[in-house]
Amino acid sequence: MNNQSLVFKLAIPAEKYLSVYKGLAKTISTLTYDGRRVEFSAEKVRPFLTHDGVYGTFEMHITAEKKFLSIKKLA
Repeated sequence: MNNQSLVFKLAIPAEKYLSVYKGLAKTISTLTYDGRRVEFSAEKVRPFLTHDGVYGTFEMHITAEKKFLSIKKLA
């Protein structure tokens, strides 16, 4: 069991996240702090959506096979 932890920052204004609700956008692609590119379903950050959008530093846990396990907001 070789799970990985990915830490990244997101700054997605509410207007931009609205495209997820409209079905126009399904994924988020960003760089982790250690320079790796991560792409995941935009639905994963829905619990962190506020009136302003999705902002903060997040930590995502994935399996060695790159399957999603969990995500939490750090700051």
